[in-house]
Amino acid sequence: MEIGRDKYLDALKIRMHNGMIKVITGIRRCGKSYLVFHIFKNYLLESGVDQEHIIAIELDQRKNKELRDPDKILNYIDNQIVDDKQYYILLDEVQMLDDFEEVLNSLLHISNVDVYVTGSNSKFLSKDIITEFRGRGDEIHIYPLSFKEFMEAYDGDQYRGWADYITYGGLPLTVTMKTEEQKIVYLSTLFDETYIKDIIERNRIERIQELNDLINVLASSIGSLSNPKKIEATFKSVIGSNISINTIRKYIEYLKDAFVITEAQRYDVKGRKYIGSPVKYYFEDIGLRNARLGFRQVEETHIMENIIYNELRMRGFQVDVGVVQKRERAESGEFKKKQLEVDFIASLGSKKYYIQSAYSLPDSEKIKQEKASLMGINDSFKKIIIVKDVINVRHDDDGVEYINIYDFLLKDNSLEL
Repeated sequence: MEIGRDKYLDALKIRMHNGMIKVITGIRRCGKSYLVFHIFKNYLLESGVDQEHIIAIELDQRKNKELRDPDKILNYIDNQIVDDKQYYILLDEVQMLDDFEEVLNSLLHISNVDVYVTGSNSKFLSKDIITEFRGRGDEIHIYPLSFKEFMEAYDGDQYRGWADYITYGGLPLTVTMKTEEQKIVYLSTLFDETYIKDIIERNRIERIQELNDLINVLASSIGSLSNPKKIEATFKSVIGSNISINTIRKYIEYLKDAFVITEAQRYDVKGRKYIGSPVKYYFEDIGLRNARLGFRQVEETHIMENIIYNELRMRGFQVDVGVVQKRERAESGEFKKKQLEVDFIASLGSKKYYIQSAYSLPDSEKIKQEKASLMGINDSFKKIIIVKDVINVRHDDDGVEYINIYDFLLKDNSLEL
């Protein structure tokens, strides 16, 4: 069964003919090439564009090895353009092209071409695009499959699908694999032989073991507040390493640049300002995170939080961790300040949601605990708790909304329902 990836097709469609290079980025094996060379190309053909006006070059194929030369590919493209009609240039794995920045800038000067390129490894980063194209590169970031996309191809019900998704993640190939052994080998090998090697080669890393140790530390602490200083202490006390805090900072940036992890900043809700360190780190694909730990730490509470975070980002939200300052009276009678955490503040234009991730709400005490930070926010934006449990009440008397994880992930505009 084909996974449509309609969200990303729509993103390409609204950017057509905008005079910019459409740059499709994302972690390796998340479906970028399939989106451009199959889904988008079919859309062009179905829209009446003839085959001769689509110039598609997959640079990772050996038959196109000569076209990795910048002059040869520009000459090839020039020879394909034989009239004044609109041409669509699709370039896959453009980082394999020597001097690709110069080539793409040259294509911008051809009036009747619309250019789409993919790039995935650590030689082709978002910050490179911003630097090289000076405002003329339009990035579309592709994520691994959302749970809804995953279920389009999954052979089973949503409950079995969830169990597989929280274990093996959303890289498209894993959905087609029949055995757990296949998935485990694929994800483990992909992490070690592709992602890690890309990062090491680009950044000329020599302390490879410490990079691997850092990844393990981050994978073990998703959803927990952390910072380089705290990680440095872990290295000294647990691993027995003297890695410096500056090296830890650099390695974290390398992992973020390669789309392996993302960082959620803390935001003071009442003070309306970012706090800074500590922050939270989440993995772009939960299957890769689990593979990194040998599938030994598949704890559903933290994984569910990671999946909610990724889903919000896929929907286009800016996602931060909320901090609510609250004054409480101590037994001595004195008032003391206490910091409460809102798992996520999701913002998009004029929309804002305060969201808690709660695996289970077994009793009133747990409900009170999860609601505490939300009750400390005085504005009118929605306050939501997403739970794994079956929901009997949609709203409570305090105005808090409850959404089941399946409804949140599978229903469009679920935050607005």
